[in-house]
Amino acid sequence: MHGFVKNIETIAVNNHDFCHVLYTAKHCQLVVMALKPQEEIGAEVHQLDQFFKVEEGTGEAVLDGVTTPISAGFAVLVPAGTKHNIINTSQSPLKLYTLYAPP
Repeated sequence: MHGFVKNIETIAVNNHDFCHVLYTAKHCQLVVMALKPQEEIGAEVHQLDQFFKVEEGTGEAVLDGVTTPISAGFAVLVPAGTKHNIINTSQSPLKLYTLYAPP
């Protein structure tokens, strides 16, 4: 496939997998995620930038120890080298998508 042209919001909301890769290009990768109630991605650090967009649910974004509440519509940009985690703090699924650059 050349490029990715689909409704990412619908795909993210309908996804039930913890992590599902939708597309990998030379310089980025697009992934949808669904975190179960009280589930988290797990603290990690990448040597690349990462973007998250929340489509459904509520939780917290933790960037270098700073916790911020997030919900549908929130975007989180994680600069390379930043320790980060996304945590579902609710009793409902947290649906989001993320873009890694480069993959």
